[in-house]
Amino acid sequence: MSHTLGARQAQKLKTRQALLDAALALLEEQSLSSLGLREVTRAAGVAPTAFYRHFGSTADLGVALVEEALGSLHPMIRTTVATADDSEERITRAVDLIARHVAEYPAHVRFIARERHGGVQPVREEIREQLTRFAREVRDELAEDAAAAGWSGDDLLMLAHLYVDQMLITASLFLEALDAPEAERERVTRLATRQLRLISVGRRHWLD
Repeated sequence: MSHTLGARQAQKLKTRQALLDAALALLEEQSLSSLGLREVTRAAGVAPTAFYRHFGSTADLGVALVEEALGSLHPMIRTTVATADDSEERITRAVDLIARHVAEYPAHVRFIARERHGGVQPVREEIREQLTRFAREVRDELAEDAAAAGWSGDDLLMLAHLYVDQMLITASLFLEALDAPEAERERVTRLATRQLRLISVGRRHWLD
């Protein structure tokens, strides 16, 4: 009996992931608000009725995609910004990490960039909530460093949000340049490096 239940659960998870993967692929060319349920189930190779065993609506599917997409972005954001080291080497590593992440997860980055200000309210709210949580985690890590002495909690949270937003902006720029000539990717790299350097300068002199 337990083996049968395990097999059913595995098949259920497989179908759910197939729906998520199909939706993510379709969303490369359109927004979530225009995505149809039958379009998703057709691409996933399942009956339309199977959709409702996993999601109540396409908005619910979109929220699940947010969790998946930001799950891949989360480690990158924390690794990139949750450090007091503002050296040129650290900034260079950070920009390179973002570029590599975009190359590995372009569909995730495109989905978040498009739907962050898109037409599906539950998805916008989920993105905002998760990014706020990321910023609070970064703030808490920044607060542990001696360089944060004298900073208020509100100012540290402002800095954390600034870093998180900059990571998403940089990821979007690299996404746009993904198939562009090398010269364009180098331009994005230089711009992202200068922007992070500007934040770092402001961070060092905030209490002056």
